[in-house]
Amino acid sequence: MQSPSIIIAECHFPLAMICGVDEAGRGPVMGPLVVCGVSIEGDEVLRKLGVKDSKKLSRSKREELSGKIQNVISRVEIIEVAASEIDILREEMTLNQLEVKVFASIIKSLDPEIAYVDAADVDEQRFAKDIRDEMGVHAINIVSEHKADDTYPVVSAASILAKVRRDAEVRRIEGEIGEPIGSGYASDPVTIRFIESWLARHDTLPPHTRKSWDTSSRLVNLKAIKKLDRY
Repeated sequence: MQSPSIIIAECHFPLAMICGVDEAGRGPVMGPLVVCGVSIEGDEVLRKLGVKDSKKLSRSKREELSGKIQNVISRVEIIEVAASEIDILREEMTLNQLEVKVFASIIKSLDPEIAYVDAADVDEQRFAKDIRDEMGVHAINIVSEHKADDTYPVVSAASILAKVRRDAEVRRIEGEIGEPIGSGYASDPVTIRFIESWLARHDTLPPHTRKSWDTSSRLVNLKAIKKLDRY
């Protein structure tokens, strides 16, 4: 008697819809804070693209990957918070609380099953809890970790898109002002020289500067001291 044939059916289970959220421009003295969220079914295609933390990529590589990422993801949400808005909001909340609100808004809009976020808080779990509380939706699983942009490709992708958008906005601001402003970071000598020069010429901080930053206060105070020294 012939043995019955055994047919093995290949089963395909739907991939979970995941999202990654990260920011660019948390610390600079000039320019916006840019927060980006991307959603996709699974992250294998992002792994194949070779995405990684945007800070570890050259500008040209980020821009190259940015186009490829946007071709494969399901959705993208980007929120820019201008320097003037940051100053106003910081009268009511900390920078961490501001990020919680923006992260929550993006995750709620993307509505994934799992959200991976680069934790802004020293306490990773508190950051996740604060986001869930802000959303008012607890069905979404939030994975909050430091250096998530190094660990999860979906967060790396968000990191790259956020950085590319911020870089473009800084260049737009530079064109508006008509002078080199550097990267906008306090560690950038070009940025500091520009702010000092603008203060000397206009007796006020330049547009798109975060006036609530310690760097801004220090430069304003330094100018005042130099002015007194002339008498």
